[in-house]
Amino acid sequence: MNETLVTLVGNAATGVEFRETQSGGMARFRFAVTPRRWDREKQLWADGHTSFYTVWAWRTLASNLTGSVSVGEPLVVYGRLKVREEEREGQRRTFVDIEATAVGHDLTRGTSAFRRVVRADPGLVSRTGGAVAAEPDRWAVREVSGRDRPDTTPRERSEQPEQLEQLSLGEQMDQPDQPHQLEQPDQVDQAVQAVQEDRRGGRAGRPDGGERPAARRRVVRRKSGPELVSAP
Repeated sequence: MNETLVTLVGNAATGVEFRETQSGGMARFRFAVTPRRWDREKQLWADGHTSFYTVWAWRTLASNLTGSVSVGEPLVVYGRLKVREEEREGQRRTFVDIEATAVGHDLTRGTSAFRRVVRADPGLVSRTGGAVAAEPDRWAVREVSGRDRPDTTPRERSEQPEQLEQLSLGEQMDQPDQPHQLEQPDQVDQAVQAVQEDRRGGRAGRPDGGERPAARRRVVRRKSGPELVSAP
């Protein structure tokens, strides 16, 4: 390989210019290299002649340069040296380019923090057979369907026994659409006799001989289909 690989230590002279191409991202910036020499007469370090290079980067390195390099930062650039000549405005000029392989900060001049870039594997979706299904929300409210919806509320269920006991025998017998059948006739006769005895006992206990209202109501349950209906 007839290539010239160089390592340059200097400073970023311009900001990074980035743009997308058909082959991927491309970035470039001007890089200044100034050697320092010891001046024996003045007994101090002095700057030498500054050389300027155009650093080119491609694809991943190009995109990482845009968020890592600013003007004036000390850098170490490693890459291939290329010299080209072009004619501009009637004059022939020489340009020196560096196709960068690696770029980093010069830690002899300061500190730096590294952040790793994680990129998704483009073939991951095809290998796994599509996107992963979303996890169900634990806080989502489930709509109650007709099958799951209760027929009555807790309050209605608590009121049903009381309403069942308040139905009278006359009200139930007045409804021809609902056939009624005594569960046990003997129990009905016993209940009627008990009511008559209570009324006679109440009449005898009052001074005026009048009837006393029944203190309580006996309940006789009748069968209406699969359910029981109460009668006084």
